[in-house]
Amino acid sequence: MSSSRLGSAFRTGLACSIVGCITLFGPHTLQKMVAFPALSYVTVILIVSEATLGDTLRGCWNAIYGTLQGVLPTIFIFWALGHARFSITTILFVVMFSTFVVVLPESTHAVAKRIALAQIVILYSVTSVDGVHTRALLHPAHVAVSTAVGAFASVLALLLPFPRLAHYEVRKKCKLFNKNASARLTLYVKALCAENDNEALGSLSQAKSLAKTGSSLLQIIKLKQESMQWERPQCISPQLYYMKPLDKVEALELPLRGMELALTSSPTFPFRVADQDLSVLLLSLKENTSVRSDQPKGSPYSSSTMSETKSQILDKSLQTLQPSFPDKNDLPSLFVLYCITLIQTDIKTDQPVKIAATNNLALIPKESMKVHKQELCPIGNSWRDWNGRISYERIMLALKCSLSLGFAVFFGMKFSRENGFWSGLTVAVGMAFEREATFKVANLKAQGTVLGSVYGVLSCFIFQRFLFIRFLSLLPWIVFTSFLRQSRMYAPAGAVSAVIGALLILGRKNYGPPSEFAIVRIAEAFIGLTCSIIAEFLLQPTRASTLSKNRLSECLGTLHDCAQSMSLHFSSVSKEILNLTELKEKEKKLKIHLSALLKVMGEAEAEPNFWFRPFSNECYGKLHRTLSKMLEIFMFATHAIEFLVRESHIPEAVWKEHQERVDRDVDLLRRMVCSSIKCLNELTSIKSLVALEKEIKGRDITCDLELGKQANANGCKGWNVDEDEMEDITSSFLQHSREMMDKIHSFKGDKHLECHIVLNLSALGFCMSALMKETRELEKNVKDLIQSENPSTNVNLHEIYCKVNALRK
Repeated sequence: MSSSRLGSAFRTGLACSIVGCITLFGPHTLQKMVAFPALSYVTVILIVSEATLGDTLRGCWNAIYGTLQGVLPTIFIFWALGHARFSITTILFVVMFSTFVVVLPESTHAVAKRIALAQIVILYSVTSVDGVHTRALLHPAHVAVSTAVGAFASVLALLLPFPRLAHYEVRKKCKLFNKNASARLTLYVKALCAENDNEALGSLSQAKSLAKTGSSLLQIIKLKQESMQWERPQCISPQLYYMKPLDKVEALELPLRGMELALTSSPTFPFRVADQDLSVLLLSLKENTSVRSDQPKGSPYSSSTMSETKSQILDKSLQTLQPSFPDKNDLPSLFVLYCITLIQTDIKTDQPVKIAATNNLALIPKESMKVHKQELCPIGNSWRDWNGRISYERIMLALKCSLSLGFAVFFGMKFSRENGFWSGLTVAVGMAFEREATFKVANLKAQGTVLGSVYGVLSCFIFQRFLFIRFLSLLPWIVFTSFLRQSRMYAPAGAVSAVIGALLILGRKNYGPPSEFAIVRIAEAFIGLTCSIIAEFLLQPTRASTLSKNRLSECLGTLHDCAQSMSLHFSSVSKEILNLTELKEKEKKLKIHLSALLKVMGEAEAEPNFWFRPFSNECYGKLHRTLSKMLEIFMFATHAIEFLVRESHIPEAVWKEHQERVDRDVDLLRRMVCSSIKCLNELTSIKSLVALEKEIKGRDITCDLELGKQANANGCKGWNVDEDEMEDITSSFLQHSREMMDKIHSFKGDKHLECHIVLNLSALGFCMSALMKETRELEKNVKDLIQSENPSTNVNLHEIYCKVNALRK
């Protein structure tokens, strides 16, 4: 990690050095053309920070498109209005209108928008100061050239001394992830074969630490693979170029998480294994556990398959597994073995995209081609956004951005007419086009601006007679801020503000005394950040804690839909495909909702409480972890169901006879889980228990606990189901599965296939048991959340639902 950050710092420093050499030591004519070196430095920081060559090429394209949005309309406005008419009030309305037009299209990249907004601020602010002395074409040309110099320096820095390619970064991270996965797999098998609690818990503790590293590698791969579409190395064919390595590593991550889920479900060790022969072979498997990290032929990225030795041992293990169905105590160990088979066969939760080794571009996945074309044609996408239906949220976001930037420029110029554009530039460069923790980000930007400005002033004082050495003092600061980007104290927002604060002082000349400029710029930055906060309050007053509750309700609703779609009964092949596809789409939707919940939770944790109740971050964290586990369980269950109905080749007579009995158990579980989730969703939608009591008293409703019992009788059984009843469902499923396997075995078919049927049925049984366990855990977490929101009340979910049910009547 540290070497990667040093490499990023070197590239950033090299790009800034190129800009500095041009603007400080270049030919006078060129210096005159680059009239706004601050814009060049800002362009470099927006493009280069932690970038690969693909990121930089995309950033340059966004700089070109941003220049078209920022510079071209300004030329026509200059001709239409004339320079003398640009008063501060006129600037306010023109900047607001231009910002609204730039921000409204959703498809435009954030870098293009920020560059366009920075150009708009400089163009109109300087025109207001210079007035009639501003030339309609020359002034916009200076702005465009300044941006072009920053983009040129960015590309050059990523090419020298050798290009930093995204596909190389992804390949390296994939290798690291494979090594990480191999180590985790070894530890999980050791825990499975452990003889005592200490040995097993030690292995699981090590695996947990490695899992965090694996998650970080997954995030890096996800970020870097987006820029791969902008690179076309000759060593990679166009078809392989469009493959998504993230899909492959995620296909390996899910079974590993399943193994962790199974191993942590047992309170004691050693694990019970289905039979003694399998136990002996698992011990052999422990000594030969690895994930192949070399690159398979025809693909630049590892498909994460198991070693040949391990594959042979696993096949032998499956052959020794008795076709007779095990009992519920064997489910965790069999589920671990099931997850190992998923890794062995490299099975994904989605169907793999098969790409032939040919030069036919028609074989490239359509989705990848579509994404690449969208990035290459932002003008057409923006036009479609304007012609299409623009949402209310987009309009409010564009209005918020236009108000914050317009008033930042207005009040900044009121404070200091000549330096007024610094307030607007501060807002433009850090403009967020989605919700963020406003107070936290503003605080980080303010601290970063002060820190960078102070460093710049001190460096100017120490090296005031040596311009070149003063400029070189930027390099250690750039290295330092590259590490600040990854810290919690400053994060990317504070680090970018810190490096820009120093660049504007040390990377320019002829702007007056550095200390005076630093004070003015800090004041202007404060004005801009204040305008951003006020605009956020006026147009997006909903607190993140309130949004967290809404996002939680969305997650529970989608989880209910996933549970509703679980079934083994299909009347036809088309119905089977449609149902499984629909279930996978709902799982993807739930994953998106969980990501949105996690993001808004981070925002809610960072926002100040003021007079509001503190955000229950711990309760929401538990809920998010439980919901994530339930999503993973559904994904495993979906895969097991898919195998049973598509690939098991169970004799039709056996399937018709026993499928209905097995599905009856699944359906009973489904209705029970759906009922509980539905009730919990209604409970989390309550604003407060005090408001609920007031509404009941206001409508003069007498609430009787019998109402709650009636509701339970009508299908909302949630938390009133006895735990033994849930265990009976699993036992019944295993009994019916055992009867099915006995019937299948009587046909004397392929024993290897029979063993896979046993594994998938046992995996489905484990998922049913785990799903019931997590449903009970979800109920506890919801109760804790409601209790934290109502600390003075003793929370009883049954009584609360009774009152909610009474209000519906």
